[in-house]
Amino acid sequence: MKRRYSTENDEEAAIDMTPMLDIVFIMLIFFIVTTSFVKEAGIEVNRPSANTAQTVSKGNIMVAVGASGDVWVDKRRIEVDAVRANIERLRAESPEGAVVIQADEEAGAGVVVKVMDQIRMAGVQNISIAAKHKG
Repeated sequence: MKRRYSTENDEEAAIDMTPMLDIVFIMLIFFIVTTSFVKEAGIEVNRPSANTAQTVSKGNIMVAVGASGDVWVDKRRIEVDAVRANIERLRAESPEGAVVIQADEEAGAGVVVKVMDQIRMAGVQNISIAAKHKG
C-alpha cells in the first residue's frame, strides 16, 4: 500500500484553534467564579500584640473597630446595630468563612463586645480577634 502525498490540499491541513480557545475561556470563567476574595474592613487599625497570636487562613469577613469606637465592614463605616445585617449579607456570599475582628488598641472593650454580640446574633460562632505576634 503506497501513500500518496498531495500538495494541492495544504489549506485543509490547518489546525482549528476554536475548541482550544473555548476550553481556555471556560477554565478562566471557572477559576474566576470559584475564587474567594478577602473582604477588607476599610480602616487601618493598630492591632495589639500577643504572644499566642496565630494565623487564620479562612478569615473572609473582616470587621474593624477604630480607636474612637467606629465600626467598619466591607470598606463602609456602619453603626454597631447594623453589624448583624451586614454580617448576614456577607455570610450569604461566603458561608464557609470565619469573621475576624480587627480592634484597635485604643478601642473600648464595650464596643468590641457589642460587635461580637451582633456577629453571634447573625449566626456566626467562629469569631477571631486580630493581633500582631510579639517578637
